[in-house]
Amino acid sequence: MQKISQHFARSEFACQCGTCPQSQDPTVDVTLINILEELRRHFNTPITITSAMRCKSHNASVGGSVFSKHLEGKASDVLLKGVTPDKVYDYLVERYPDSYGFGKYETFTHIDSRRLKARWEIKG
Repeated sequence: MQKISQHFARSEFACQCGTCPQSQDPTVDVTLINILEELRRHFNTPITITSAMRCKSHNASVGGSVFSKHLEGKASDVLLKGVTPDKVYDYLVERYPDSYGFGKYETFTHIDSRRLKARWEIKG
């Protein structure tokens, strides 16, 4: 398992299609890793990455935007053990008020390292 930071391995960011080059050696943005490491330190709990790098085909199959940051290796959907998506989202928007992309979903939190601020909440 190739570690790319203290708590994350490159394989955790692989495209879930299982067949594209990004499913074997995913692109992962350094800023995204830094946000995730800071989030893990703050809540002091493991983070599960449920979706990260996506090839165009896989992104389309899951209904992702054609402009999705997942296509660039700059996004992750995450779960934090024992922490609700509400708490994760609220912390991130307070910690990084003027940058990055954060989306709150019912069961996970989206984090991306885009330069401009973007925020959204999806119910049910």
